[in-house]
Amino acid sequence: MGEWEHRFCRINGLDVHYVEQGSGPLVVLLHGFPHLWYSWRHQIGPLAEAGFRVVAPDMRGMGRTSGPRDCRGYDVPAVTGDLLGLLDHLGGRRAIFSGLDFGMFAAYDLAHRHPERVAALIGLQNPFINQPEKPPLALAAEAGRKHFYHIHYFIEPGVADRDLDAAPRTFLQKVFFALSGDADYLSSWQHPPGTTYIDALPEAPPLPWKWLSAAELELYVENYSASGFTGGLNWYRVSDIRWEQRKAYQGKKITVPYFFIGSEKDVDLAVWHGKEPLEQLHQRYQDVRDVRILDGAGHMMQMERPDAVTEVMVEFLESLRAGL
Repeated sequence: MGEWEHRFCRINGLDVHYVEQGSGPLVVLLHGFPHLWYSWRHQIGPLAEAGFRVVAPDMRGMGRTSGPRDCRGYDVPAVTGDLLGLLDHLGGRRAIFSGLDFGMFAAYDLAHRHPERVAALIGLQNPFINQPEKPPLALAAEAGRKHFYHIHYFIEPGVADRDLDAAPRTFLQKVFFALSGDADYLSSWQHPPGTTYIDALPEAPPLPWKWLSAAELELYVENYSASGFTGGLNWYRVSDIRWEQRKAYQGKKITVPYFFIGSEKDVDLAVWHGKEPLEQLHQRYQDVRDVRILDGAGHMMQMERPDAVTEVMVEFLESLRAGL
């Protein structure tokens, strides 16, 4: 089995970068913010070795994939169009999608809108799309008037962009540590409104950590230094538009096979999906196949517990093989 290969193509009006390895049923791995395809580096090779064609793109506006400056270019039709275009480019009728954060939400949208193109879903940390009663940016503003709240801080164009672009290494090191199982991300809420994200985040210890080296962090720094953070921030800024678009399938179950992997110290699972989110899975998915919770990891699960995450993913994929 060879190494992964970097590929570039034109999809849905974007210059798209993705990494590919292996042959067999298609598995697409989707990252969130502030991540890259590289957040799947521990999974790509082993999944390919297990007999799957693994593709990990840089998502719209992040890494080496281009994206519009206007946040309206990050709505549901645009992002699901990226995934449809990627499938068409790869010659795949459908794929198994796995992801984290915005990447997983994009896969959930695709499963609602085009279930014929989704063979199965493997959710990491984010079990479903939240659809609150109020527009999400209004809720973020309410929180942001009480204390620092990252989503509210991100909303005004140019503010977070300027702060993060000026210190990409500091930001990435601090946010990666804060989201890990070794830190308390919610300590950022102890800071008053008007604090910058970098100042609100807890101090990070020097690298290397047990799950991240200085060289690994540097790849993120190089990519975001080149692209800037605006593309990633735009995924937040379009939240109200996506909220309106998702009303079309609110209350409807996703029909494709569904698997979930979470971790015991994940702040997203603890805070942003309501009380007892895993008890809601059967209300949201018609075919829940398996749910696993891993110990000893926070939100950065694929890097903090790479072998355990990979082992569970391979087990889930193998259970699907006969039907692919």
